[in-house]
Amino acid sequence: MAAGTTQDTELVGSLVQLMYVLQDLYAETSRPLGLTPQQAHLLCVLLAGPLGMTELSRIMSIERSSLTSMVDRLERRSLVERLPDPADRRACRIALTGPGTELADQAHSAYTDRIAELTGNLPAGQRNAIVAAVATITRPPE
Repeated sequence: MAAGTTQDTELVGSLVQLMYVLQDLYAETSRPLGLTPQQAHLLCVLLAGPLGMTELSRIMSIERSSLTSMVDRLERRSLVERLPDPADRRACRIALTGPGTELADQAHSAYTDRIAELTGNLPAGQRNAIVAAVATITRPPE
């Protein structure tokens, strides 16, 4: 990365610090539910519906073998299930079970509630600025 201005360095440092805070919140909120942060993340991702292993691996930025082990553990706890992929009979899709959906909802609520607590005192202008900045940063490349 090329050297930037002090303002650039402060922005990057602030975003890295925010990432650490959010990761810590994931750990803090998943532990009481008997989940690792990665397991909680996987369950929350699956709230949108069943996904294939390749897509899950990409979304979660983990190797397929690590994902397979995590899915195996969650499947033994009856939180997820493997379903046949209608588009590829060799593949499967991972879906939440009823108990998995309940736990995923709890994990998501615990995480978002903690974020709401941390941001609750921000003035409306700062909230709007953060929302706009995050939308710009996370926008997919064209």
